[in-house]
Parts: sequence; structure tokens; C-alpha cells
Amino acid sequence: MRFLVVFAFLILSGCAQTVDIEIKKFKFLTPDITINVGDTVRWHNIEKRQYHNVWFEQLGENEPDYFFPGESYSKTFEQVGEFPYRCGPHPKMIGIIKVK
Repeated sequence: MRFLVVFAFLILSGCAQTVDIEIKKFKFLTPDITINVGDTVRWHNIEKRQYHNVWFEQLGENEPDYFFPGESYSKTFEQVGEFPYRCGPHPKMIGIIKVK
């Protein structure tokens, strides 16, 4: 039985993916993506000088810390739904994560 539990865990954990979104020229590239439950999205700030953040304001979250050029931010999505987000200091930068 223990073998089956470990095997199932390995199979299920291998299904989750990490999807990368670059931030460049005050845009999320790609701003509208669809992922599966359990997947992680990682935003990379590839600007030369500008800081950003990824704020899921509609979820009632507090505005997160900024991340600077060369840094990244990750979030794993455990529920089905649509999750709009924006950059706190740059409100015209918007995106949405659709989780199926």
C-alpha cells in the first residue's frame, strides 16, 4: 500500500508545471494565460531599471513587495477560477490567470 501512495504522489507531482511571464516595457508578456490546478506562475522582471509587483487585489490580498530587475515572483494556483492581477505601482499593467 505504501508503494502505491508514493507512486501516486510521484505521478501527480510530475503533472504540475511552471509557466513563466516576463515583465518588460511596463507590460506582462503574456498577460492572459490558462493553466491547470497546481501549476505555478513565475513573473520575471527583465526591465533595465524599473521595479514592479504582482497584486491580486480582487482576492483581498495586501499589496505585495516590489521586485526589481533580475528578480522574480511566483504563485501556485490551487483552485479553479479566473484571477485578475495588476502591478500596484503601475495600474495600467494588468493580466489574468485562468485556472482550469
